Amino acid sequence: MHPAPILVLVQPQDIVNIGSAVRIAKNFGLSQVRLVRPEIFDAWRIEGIAHNTGDLIERITRHETLADAIADCTWTLALTARERAAKRTVYRPGPGAAELVARTESGPVAFVVGREDKGLTNEELDACSALVTIPTNPEYKSLNLAQAVAIMCYETWLARGGERRPIKPPRKPAEPASMELLERLFADWGRALWAIEFFKTRQPDHVLRSWREILYRAELDAREASLVRAMGIEVVRFLGRRGLALPPEAEGIGEPPVSPGAGEDTGS
Repeated sequence: MHPAPILVLVQPQDIVNIGSAVRIAKNFGLSQVRLVRPEIFDAWRIEGIAHNTGDLIERITRHETLADAIADCTWTLALTARERAAKRTVYRPGPGAAELVARTESGPVAFVVGREDKGLTNEELDACSALVTIPTNPEYKSLNLAQAVAIMCYETWLARGGERRPIKPPRKPAEPASMELLERLFADWGRALWAIEFFKTRQPDHVLRSWREILYRAELDAREASLVRAMGIEVVRFLGRRGLALPPEAEGIGEPPVSPGAGEDTGS
């Protein structure tokens, strides 16, 4: 996996936003956070907001100027919601994150996020290599600082190959449902639907065919098919416990299918 970019927050004003940004940075594998003249800094309170991030908080550095915070970086990306009159390289988050990560091969890189109330100044934007603008509703452009950080951290995680991490499989993988099990399931549910007089004016064949198609599309595994089958069986048993007799149409439905020729006398 590529090295992670550095997150730089310029004059963050709210300890909750700092804590939220630290938590997000930890979520998406960033290992360095730098703060430029934060209005408040309390490591204990930050960890209270961002649980289990003590190692990352210990590495936070504070700087007097943005220039000092990014002095060792070879490429920087500044977040801004404002359209620029001057000709600048402007990315959307995905391509911007991809470029940022690609440039880690040449040295440290960072993305810079400004103040909650007014973002970055023109001079601070000028100090960065390129800009990134997160597309939002033109009538309400401003994002919360932590929200903007989350979007960029997520995109850098994807660009670093995070999406290739396998999804954890179920603890108890089940075999696919066999056709024999499915036939038993269909038959037991046929009995159950007859038992509750579901069909009435409906066409039983049409209903049961649709029910089959629904369950085929669900691609049940053996455990799931057994559960669904048990539901149908229990409907019939429940009615029996209440002393309700099955209608004649339900009799015989749900018996195990008999293979052709089974039980026949071959005469040998």
